[in-house]
Amino acid sequence: MRIVSLLPSSTEIVCALGFTDQLVGRSHECDFPVDATQAEICTEAKLDSSFSSREIDNSVKNLLQDGLSLYQVFDDKLKKLDPDIIITQSQCEVCAVSLNDVEKAVSEWCRKETKIISLQPNTLMDIWEDIGTVSQALDVVGQGAQLVADLSERMGHVAQKVKNIKNRPTVACIEWIEPLMAAGNWVPELVEMAGGENLFGQAGKHSDWMEFNELLEADPDIIIAMPCGFGLDRTRKEIKSIIDHPSWEKLSAVKNDKVFITDGNQYFNRPGPRLVESLEILSEIFYPDEFGYSHEGLGWEEL
Repeated sequence: MRIVSLLPSSTEIVCALGFTDQLVGRSHECDFPVDATQAEICTEAKLDSSFSSREIDNSVKNLLQDGLSLYQVFDDKLKKLDPDIIITQSQCEVCAVSLNDVEKAVSEWCRKETKIISLQPNTLMDIWEDIGTVSQALDVVGQGAQLVADLSERMGHVAQKVKNIKNRPTVACIEWIEPLMAAGNWVPELVEMAGGENLFGQAGKHSDWMEFNELLEADPDIIIAMPCGFGLDRTRKEIKSIIDHPSWEKLSAVKNDKVFITDGNQYFNRPGPRLVESLEILSEIFYPDEFGYSHEGLGWEEL
């Protein structure tokens, strides 16, 4: 079987199901697990990732306003790879190559037998269903069910441990720096499961734009930055635009040293198996005396 996965989370799902050696193509963003990077790169971004948060946002809006895609799919490479399965998504046209991009690229040569699978996760349950969808396409339904069971069990361990905590910290999760955006989709579920009270963003819905005054008014106990596509170093650099706000020092989270940065690119922004690690990261941040998964320094740091 020849598999092409065009989003990082589905690549991780494919590999977790034991099909790394049959992964022949990937997106330019698929970088985990390391063995998956041996597959051919089949896409590229039309934006310069070195731009600032504000510049990236402006470029994205301009491209979308003109009806253009943010990504280039290498149709010649896809044709040469001749995949049996292509996995893409229709959840967010900003985050990864979309179903529409793929259909345009393969419309002239795609075999009738080639399966194009489009994932659209908005909640944790959707992600478990996506694992089932991929496992069904790969004809390993049992392995998919076992993977979901294992991931759910690990997450359940965290949820059970914080179940009886009454005084939960209020939490603001920031998914984009400039302009500010609150994390939505599955992140509010992770926050609640880890024993926090989520203040911004709604479970199962796309992330919402927010104003600094909203952050100031809510005055969360904990602020966590998890910008889409950014690692720790990039997030630490970009968050300076928020820190420079004249009212930043008024926030309780700032006064109490409860502002944290995370590797949103590797964890929170990827709706795949490593959302378990994302939950563990939150539990370490919320309750450091109760949890010690050793993600500090790798998945998160104190600002």
